[in-house]
Amino acid sequence: MSQDTFATVPGQVVSHTVGGPAPIDGPALGHPRSAPLALSLTALGVVFGDIGTSPLYALRECFHGKHGIAVTPDNVFGVLSLVFWALIIVVSIKYLVFILRADNGGEGGILALMALATPIKFITKGERKWLVMAGIIGAALLYGDGIITPAISVLGAVEGLNVATHVFQPFVVPITVVILLGLFAIQSRGTALIGRLFAPVMVLWFFTISVLGVSNMIHYPMIIASFSPHFAIEFLMANGWHGFMVLGSVFLVVTGGEALYADMGHFGREPIRMAWFAVVMPALMLNYLGQGALLMLDPAAASNPFYRLAPQWGLYPLVVLSTLAAVIASQALISGAFSLTMQAAQLGLLPRTQIKHTSASEFGQIYLPAVNSMLMIGCLWIVIGFRSSDALAAAYGIAVTATMAITTIIFYVVARERWHWSRWTASGVCGMFLVMDLAFLVANATKIPDGGWLPIVIGIAIFTVMTTWKRGRHILYLRLMARGYPISSFMKDIAAGNHVRVPGTAVFMSGNGEGTPPALLQNLQHNKVLHKQVVLLTVRTETCSHLRDSERLTVEELGYGMYRVIVHYGFMEDPDIPQALRQITLPGLDLTPEHTTYFLGRENILSAADGKGMVAWRERLFARMSHNATSATAYFCLPHDRVVELGSQVKI
Repeated sequence: MSQDTFATVPGQVVSHTVGGPAPIDGPALGHPRSAPLALSLTALGVVFGDIGTSPLYALRECFHGKHGIAVTPDNVFGVLSLVFWALIIVVSIKYLVFILRADNGGEGGILALMALATPIKFITKGERKWLVMAGIIGAALLYGDGIITPAISVLGAVEGLNVATHVFQPFVVPITVVILLGLFAIQSRGTALIGRLFAPVMVLWFFTISVLGVSNMIHYPMIIASFSPHFAIEFLMANGWHGFMVLGSVFLVVTGGEALYADMGHFGREPIRMAWFAVVMPALMLNYLGQGALLMLDPAAASNPFYRLAPQWGLYPLVVLSTLAAVIASQALISGAFSLTMQAAQLGLLPRTQIKHTSASEFGQIYLPAVNSMLMIGCLWIVIGFRSSDALAAAYGIAVTATMAITTIIFYVVARERWHWSRWTASGVCGMFLVMDLAFLVANATKIPDGGWLPIVIGIAIFTVMTTWKRGRHILYLRLMARGYPISSFMKDIAAGNHVRVPGTAVFMSGNGEGTPPALLQNLQHNKVLHKQVVLLTVRTETCSHLRDSERLTVEELGYGMYRVIVHYGFMEDPDIPQALRQITLPGLDLTPEHTTYFLGRENILSAADGKGMVAWRERLFARMSHNATSATAYFCLPHDRVVELGSQVKI
């Protein structure tokens, strides 16, 4: 079962029983942080690109999209009021004040939150399946958003060229494709470098949109009164169902909220909060006020109010800056998808994949080549298929609204069970958030026929992959357990002296920490020998992101040269099994590299098609994923010349 075991970066190894997981709230363990101010600046270049570029298209969709409302003074004030209070309640209060507190050892995102609420393991009976399913649905939908965000952000920016002249119309899609290719090409350099490159651009971006907003506000200063929530209430009451549908476009101003949480592992909670309240939120509000003032004076500007803020001489520089900012907007979802995939793999929801760490000081900064390639292909396909940000706007938002609602529900469980909030407190806080989440969700559901089906289809595909992998691993575990041989019986065989012992140390990896590893039985059956020292190694992933060194290992001496070793890792840690084993200093156990051989079981999965497992197509899908998963040798950093793989066929 070793091929389906997950692990992470080891620390000091000790020969005592693990005391329990690391604390869930508070600083990440083994997760070093740079100065908060420096990280806040870098976070501007990664985390806030999505929400920071919403002014490019949000108000335009409210007044000029398919469900746009007429540009009247009451409607302008009403929409702006909805925008401001969405930013305040959804982003500032829900995510920045509350949700970011629910970090799992410094890591964020819906899967990290789900891991706080319930165990997520293929052999654990105690997990609450409805919570796991909800988390998987939310994670699957985020992948759809991760594909759409780069496409709509870059398309929306490049389309600014059309405001100046229609000469560039045929080149909008090709330019967008080239920009996206460049963005995905630099991902391997890491979010730290990308953040340092992009941060100055985003500082300039937020400064520019602030200036543009203020320069138009001075022509209609009364627009600042739109902060009053009574305008939002009157707007919804006066416009009925049409006004409610406009909420689907208003939601575009907060679409980067979930990305703030997913990217928390890259930069930390405080730097993200500092950047939001000091820079991002004031700039966004000033720009939306400026667009509102412009619409009050020139209703025809609704076709593209953002670019109409700029003077004629500044239009082309603004298009360039907007395009750069839109590229950065894509980065928040791309880096979030990397973190999400790593978490899913470690929690047993996706196959192992190659993970590259791009920073020696910031553990959460990672690059996944396979995920990067799939996101790139998906983005390019969407750009070529939809060809405009207007067409994509209908597809944008529904995935994030659903994920936000699921986040609120899981957060309620965490608040009640981890933080011991009273039922009334948890219900009051989460109920307020859930009302807004569901309102936005219903409003966005009206977009499904016009393109909202796209993220749903992507989400269903990812959900199918995740649940198939999780269910398949469980069935595989049961099949291997049925073939198992109790360790007590095996120890009696050794005591009887029935096996030839040869020099050296053999490490047999197995997902079952109790029985006899199948690879050990196969080795005895075929090679008829047993090494002088035998280590039965199991790697277990905990539901917290990082563990202390003192909680890393359990070592048990079984007798007759047999040892059972269990290595515990958090779901955001990497494996290096040889490095871990070198720390064991038990007398008589020689784990020097030249004397140690690793034995792995490689299961060739076959579809039983007997109706006892999954339906045939899911069994074939699981077999294909298992075959394409990163090899255990590479994943656990085992020396290639010291690994023996023993294959077997297993029907599921």
